[in-house]
Amino acid sequence: QVHMVESGGGSVPPGGSLTLSCVASEYLTSTYCLGWFRQVPGKEREGVARIDSDGETKYSESVKGRFTISHDIAKSTLYLQMTGLKPEDTAMYYCAQDVKHSYCGGGSCWTSCDDPPQMGYQGQGTQVTVSA
Repeated sequence: QVHMVESGGGSVPPGGSLTLSCVASEYLTSTYCLGWFRQVPGKEREGVARIDSDGETKYSESVKGRFTISHDIAKSTLYLQMTGLKPEDTAMYYCAQDVKHSYCGGGSCWTSCDDPPQMGYQGQGTQVTVSA
């Protein structure tokens, strides 16, 4: 059973910064996907950022240019550096892990990561609050 444990949440004023960490107990395979998503009560989960075992990253438009996802393999730790925080960034943040899935179409096949809210192994979350 894979366990993901987040830390680093807290309260900051608008414009502030926070770095979230997530320690993974193990990796599912050598071709893995890692990501962060967030959720506000009463709203759908929103994928924030993801990174795969090749180091390829993808961000939601709402955080692009402000958040940076990174991964320290030696420490089995996933990070989310958040700068320029806004009140609308307030949410519970979760990390997640899954394998790359294979898809075929148009005569070719490829592998891809799911969006973080759809990844199979998720942590318990850490709260981020942005307010004056």
